[in-house]
Amino acid sequence: MRKKVTVVGGGFVGATTAQRITDMELADVVLCDIMEGIPVGKGLDMLESTPITRSDSNVIGISTAQGDYRPTANSDIVVMTAGFPRKPGMSRDDLLRANYDVVKAVIEQIVKYSPNAILIVVTNPLDAMAQTAYKLAGFSKNRVIGMAGVLDSARMSTFVAMELGVSVENVHSFVLGSHGDDMVPLPRYSTVAGIPLPDLLPKERIDAIVERTRKGGAEIVNLLKTGSAYYAPSAAVVEMVQAILKDKKKILPCAAYLEGEYGVSGLFVGVPCKLGANGIEQIIEIKLTADEKAQLDKAVGTVRELVGVLGV
Repeated sequence: MRKKVTVVGGGFVGATTAQRITDMELADVVLCDIMEGIPVGKGLDMLESTPITRSDSNVIGISTAQGDYRPTANSDIVVMTAGFPRKPGMSRDDLLRANYDVVKAVIEQIVKYSPNAILIVVTNPLDAMAQTAYKLAGFSKNRVIGMAGVLDSARMSTFVAMELGVSVENVHSFVLGSHGDDMVPLPRYSTVAGIPLPDLLPKERIDAIVERTRKGGAEIVNLLKTGSAYYAPSAAVVEMVQAILKDKKKILPCAAYLEGEYGVSGLFVGVPCKLGANGIEQIIEIKLTADEKAQLDKAVGTVRELVGVLGV
C-alpha cells in the first residue's frame, strides 16, 4: 500500500507540492483547501496527468469549507501550506496573528483524523507557525518539522553556482537560524565539490551572496507583485517528504524544536537534522565561531519574540 500525504492549502505552494509528489509517485495525495471547487479541480487535473507521467499515485482534491477533513484520515505526512500570503512591503511578522488562526483550525482536524502523522509546516512566519503547530497538536517533537533551511540553502547554492559558473550539483550550502532576514548562512560550511566556499571567493562576493540569500523570498515577492515563491519552496518540501517516506536518514536543515541544542531550549530553530521514517531522528550540532553564534542568537531572539506574542 502506498503512503498517504495530505497537503493543506491549494494555492501555488500546496498545489505544486501535490503535483511533484504525484509525479514522483511518492504517495497518494489529498489536496485540501477552504475554497470550493479549486482543490477538487486541481486534484482532478493532476490525476488526469498521471497516464502521461506514468505515475500510479492517486490524487484527490477536497474542499474543507464545511470542516470535513475525513478524506485526509490516516495520512502519513501532512504538509501545512495554508495561510495568508506575504505581499510586497509586508514583513513575515505581519502575518503572525492571521496565520495563527489558520494553523489552529487545521491542526485540530489533523490531530483528529491523522494522530500518527508527521507534520511539515510551511506557513509563514515559519518558525512561529511550527511552534504553534507543535504546541497545539501535542505531537512528539520529532513529528513536527518546519520547512525553511532546505529552501534557504537552495537559494544560496543557486547564487554560488551562478557566481562561479559551476553545476548546482557541485554546490552544498548551509543555512541555519530563522526563516527571514535573520537567517544565518554559513559560508564556512558551504562547499563546491568539497572545497570550502571561502577558498574560492573573496569575502565581499560571499557577503553579497549571503545578503541576497537573506532577501531571497522578498526579491521574488517584489518581482511577482501579487504572489510569492512556490517552485523552490515546493521542491524543498518534497525533498523532506521523500527523505521521510523512503527512510533516507538524510541530513537536511530544518526548523526543529530544541531542548538544549545550540544553547537553545523550548523553541523552533533551523538546524541540521537527520530525517527518516520517524521524522527528525537526530539533531546534528556543529561548532560555531563567536560571530556565527552571535548571528544565531539574534535569530533565536527574533523567533522567541514572535512566539511570545502568541503565547506558545
